[in-house]
Amino acid sequence: LSPGAKMGCFTFIKVMMILFNLAIFLSGGTLLGVGIWATVDQKSFLDIFGTLSSSILHVVNVSYFLIAVGAILLVIGFLGCYGAQKESKCLLMMFFSVVLIIFIAEIAAAVVALVYTGLAEMLLTNLVTPLLKEKYGVDDRLTHNWNVTMREVHCCGLNNYTDFTNSTWYHKYNTYPEPCWVRGSPALSHPHLHGLLLQGCFNQILEEIRTNSGVVGGVAAGIAALEIAAMAVSMYLYCHLDQK
Repeated sequence: LSPGAKMGCFTFIKVMMILFNLAIFLSGGTLLGVGIWATVDQKSFLDIFGTLSSSILHVVNVSYFLIAVGAILLVIGFLGCYGAQKESKCLLMMFFSVVLIIFIAEIAAAVVALVYTGLAEMLLTNLVTPLLKEKYGVDDRLTHNWNVTMREVHCCGLNNYTDFTNSTWYHKYNTYPEPCWVRGSPALSHPHLHGLLLQGCFNQILEEIRTNSGVVGGVAAGIAALEIAAMAVSMYLYCHLDQK
């Protein structure tokens, strides 16, 4: 290619890098703002978005998750956009390094999720089951989150209804939580004993994830492709800055 063509290619890639990372920066700012809003004014946030939340999202603290993701996207977007605009090799290398670290972490998380599902189940059982026995019915927030999850997923406890056996709730009321009972709920095809749901939420949530694994895999592959492309573009700009 002629020097003019090379310069035109460099300029085009630089502009695309700036626009792409500007979009990431704005997205990160939006998520960060929504996360802070959800933390500061949770009631109004839930009034608007409560109907859109899934059963799984009730288990995690969505606001802190949004803040974390938003902050990461802000940093990535800033490094990529400003680094390309100022043609800073330092910022471009920082951008490349951050994206590479995130990419490696995602690969590691995927491998762990695939290989150590049984270990995750054991850890969750050892951590969550004692928490359910001690705090369900005592901690209002934990109780509410579990009630919503159990009603929407049609499950009882983490493993099954025995998670509540000999629990603080059972000792106080001499019965299992209301969401664990089939009566009053829509007709279910799940097995039950004396009207009590047998299946736990862990297996139900895993089943939901497996059902949507194609979509999840497609999204993950798309994100990975974007990360690889971003690293390639940043490295291209980094290597060609001295050749301008």
